[in-house]
Amino acid sequence: MPVDPQIQALLDKGTGVPATHTLPVAEARRLYEARVPLMAPAAAIGSVREHAIEGPGGKLRLRIYTPQSAGPSPLVVFYHGSGFVLCSLNTHDGMCRNLCGGAECVVVSVDYRLAPEHKFPAGLDDCVAATLWAIAHAAELGADASRTVVAGDSAGGNLAAAAALRLRDEGGPRLCGQLLIYPVTDYHTPGTPSYAENGNGYGLTRATMEWFWGHYLAGASDAANPLASPLRAADLRGLPPALVQTAEYDPLRDEGELYAERLRQAGVPTDMSRWPGMNHGFLFWVGIVDRAADAMAECCAWLRRVTT
Repeated sequence: MPVDPQIQALLDKGTGVPATHTLPVAEARRLYEARVPLMAPAAAIGSVREHAIEGPGGKLRLRIYTPQSAGPSPLVVFYHGSGFVLCSLNTHDGMCRNLCGGAECVVVSVDYRLAPEHKFPAGLDDCVAATLWAIAHAAELGADASRTVVAGDSAGGNLAAAAALRLRDEGGPRLCGQLLIYPVTDYHTPGTPSYAENGNGYGLTRATMEWFWGHYLAGASDAANPLASPLRAADLRGLPPALVQTAEYDPLRDEGELYAERLRQAGVPTDMSRWPGMNHGFLFWVGIVDRAADAMAECCAWLRRVTT
């Protein structure tokens, strides 16, 4: 179908804004943070607090969202997206509140180290450490450790998939699920057909993905590592159930769908939904874009189901 009119209106508002890959990292970060006031108010929840733990690289900030319902609640450990380089706890605050309120789960959002200051696998190391901490301290958080899901959007979806792989392979706690929202699952080269179809004109571009990967990896050879490119993992058996959401007008659409299909082939219970008319990042716009609210409702319903 054509680009959704509400998405097109947002794209039109962005006309003239410099492309991310043309900017210094600090300026790109500033512009992404400036989008926060444009987002709609998020769902009501019980409480929010911040906590710092000792991470692999020093102090690691977490933001903990608690639902209004009485616990113990399911536990969702969330990793924000934006190419391993941009965004923060603040840019994804609304997304975490919507997951917390909609699924009645405790959400722990992880302020992992960003590239290029910290190359792969520093951010992943932080995400795994935060997940292990949250599971170990679930009772203190009002959560049930046996009902834990890892989640993330875009690069955060990559980190969630990679964290699930690491926990499986390192004998870590068993997860109930992995919520992968338009995830990065592979390197930009050779790329999939959606890289060619949607590489320009829909927000996220191929050039920006190349910029992100260039900052994240120490060298292109790292792309062969399945913890950087989960689609390249030899064996996906034994991973937790997944929901993979993709967007029709997204260069990452095909790699997300290929990962969902490989999970299914490996015997992993996997739901996959392609959102027509949507572009990469559309879940930022819950309350502004109607289908974004529908996609968030799907995430929350799936979380309720896999954690019951």
